[in-house]
Amino acid sequence: MARDQDHILHRGIGMTSQRTRERLIQRLYEEGISNAKVLEVIRRTPRHLFVDEALSHRAYEDTALPIGHNQTISQPYMVARMSELLLEAGPLDKVLEIGTGSGYQTAVLSQLVERVFSVERIKVLQDRAKERLLELNLRNVVFRWGDGWEGWPALAPYNGIIVTAVATDVPQALLDQLAPGGRLVIPVGSGEVQQLMLIIREEQGFSRRVLGAVRFVPLLNGPLA
Repeated sequence: MARDQDHILHRGIGMTSQRTRERLIQRLYEEGISNAKVLEVIRRTPRHLFVDEALSHRAYEDTALPIGHNQTISQPYMVARMSELLLEAGPLDKVLEIGTGSGYQTAVLSQLVERVFSVERIKVLQDRAKERLLELNLRNVVFRWGDGWEGWPALAPYNGIIVTAVATDVPQALLDQLAPGGRLVIPVGSGEVQQLMLIIREEQGFSRRVLGAVRFVPLLNGPLA
């Protein structure tokens, strides 16, 4: 794995200097990201490979960027924060990601947990994401083209679930697919009023924490070719 990590670290280094990446990591640390593993994985993962070439010079800014189809690649801070929340209680074996998108969050997760199962409704985005992860030799991800509201019940339960689009309410299907002690990180709301939530499956029901205002694209129904 160390050799693969070196490959990831150095790929495309001429296009975006390591200094630019280090500035991003310093900013994330100053904004409260404290999980050293999360910071190291974000340092190593070449975000410029997950955006259009015309935007590659902005890849290490702490901002969301368009990836087509009315979707965005998430802000690095949000990727780090959501990953950190998933890992807060310790290592995870099996994580469900709702919204593959560019594949950037998928790539980060795949270096932090044992297995990632990623669902995306826009097939062309997921196909591109698959190619990028193969390029980076990240092979512990399984993809499904389908409706994120439904999750992936055939492979449930999951120790962690991460949702990278805002839902008007928490999908019951995702709660049902969470293992005991499992953690669900999800933005919930509508329009400008969105809150990031952490939901944990306890022995009796679910505990919920509201973690602050966020802005995500909506979680839509139905697959789209």
